[in-house]
Amino acid sequence: MYYVYILQSLTANKQIYIGMTENIVNRLESHNSGASLHTNKFKPWKIIWYCVFNNKNKAALFEKYLKTASGIAFRRKRLTLI
Repeated sequence: MYYVYILQSLTANKQIYIGMTENIVNRLESHNSGASLHTNKFKPWKIIWYCVFNNKNKAALFEKYLKTASGIAFRRKRLTLI
């Protein structure tokens, strides 16, 4: 299983991070421990949304899409996270 997830910073709630992993619990722990340079500055993080895929390629494509302008519009309209 592959997870595409969206994190929100607990210290700067407008900061979000989109990623993909096979183990969402370990990945959140990794982000919160400071192991990722991209998320270290705004830790701690919480998961605000995730989706599960059986196919790694489809998960990677959806992660990439969520980071595009169209994906941002989709997130704002359909996921109503922030």
